[in-house]
Amino acid sequence: MSEAMRAAASLYNNPRYNSESEIRIQKNKIRRQRIVRRQFILLGLTVALFVFLFILMGTSIRTSAQSDDYEPEFKYYKTVTVHSNETLWNIADENFSSDNYDNMNSYMGEICKINSISDPDSIKAGEAIIIPYFSTEFK
Repeated sequence: MSEAMRAAASLYNNPRYNSESEIRIQKNKIRRQRIVRRQFILLGLTVALFVFLFILMGTSIRTSAQSDDYEPEFKYYKTVTVHSNETLWNIADENFSSDNYDNMNSYMGEICKINSISDPDSIKAGEAIIIPYFSTEFK
């Protein structure tokens, strides 16, 4: 490119008079502008996502708080003496609470584990076994 063409290109800022390196520089400038624009959009979306999650977590924590009429139950253990013609199932049935156990089998499993009983039908009259129970009274 001659000096006259360079002067004309600089005066009129006409890209058709630019050299290849000047065209490459302009394309790189446009590419960098697009990258910066994309980064600003991603930054804005990230900030919006964090604000949304913060608001969501704040409302879920508030809604999962306990109500004023909530009364906690405490787990206790008592010793029961087995009487004649009494089975572990009968004793467990008298103390079973469906609010605290999924089913009777899970309650029986806990009783057997506490007392190291392998066979629930093998208990005898006079034995003392430990039974878990729940109460709202704090002892």
